Amino acid sequence: MKVIAFERSVQGTGASRRLRNAGKTPGIIYGGTAEPKMIELDHNALFHALKKEAFHSSILDLEVGGTTEKALLRAFQMHPFKPLVLHVDFQRVSATEKIHVKVPLHFMNQETAPGVKLGHGIINHILNELEVSCLPGDLPEFIEVDMGAVELGQTVHLSDLKLPKGVTPITHGDDNPAVASIALPAGGVSEAASEGEGETPAA
Repeated sequence: MKVIAFERSVQGTGASRRLRNAGKTPGIIYGGTAEPKMIELDHNALFHALKKEAFHSSILDLEVGGTTEKALLRAFQMHPFKPLVLHVDFQRVSATEKIHVKVPLHFMNQETAPGVKLGHGIINHILNELEVSCLPGDLPEFIEVDMGAVELGQTVHLSDLKLPKGVTPITHGDDNPAVASIALPAGGVSEAASEGEGETPAA
């Protein structure tokens, strides 16, 4: 994805306020061997880009003053109640240095999972994203979680996922965390329990 930005020389609260009043969002790009660079971006274009999942987890082509750099979105600040992006941070990336990125999980075949179709369970997404380490060229836009064979009461763990080549998961304390599970909804009863309904207890 390509992002157009412009250098800004004036800093401070007042300058940032004037930028926002003019439909611009102040930002910064940092990292690598170059100095941090203060930038400004068109607010409306940035606001709509932030709604796209790929904008948060893809290598971006950030053009500043006619020069394009590879970068990752690292942070953005929203107004507490207005649809207004107050500030945005980008980090430069090198093709030869590994990056740490949170990649969204896409859950596939949820409706056809045996635990849902036959067991009448519901899927619980324990994780919605996975932190990974990889070279920028190996960064996936998302990672698939195939629920197609998951039964009622089963849990999908990290070890069950097929990670793309060159992608290593980063776990914090738990080497094989749970990703998703299928369980009966609250108040639901299993088929075995429902078969016993209506029986009168022995006197």
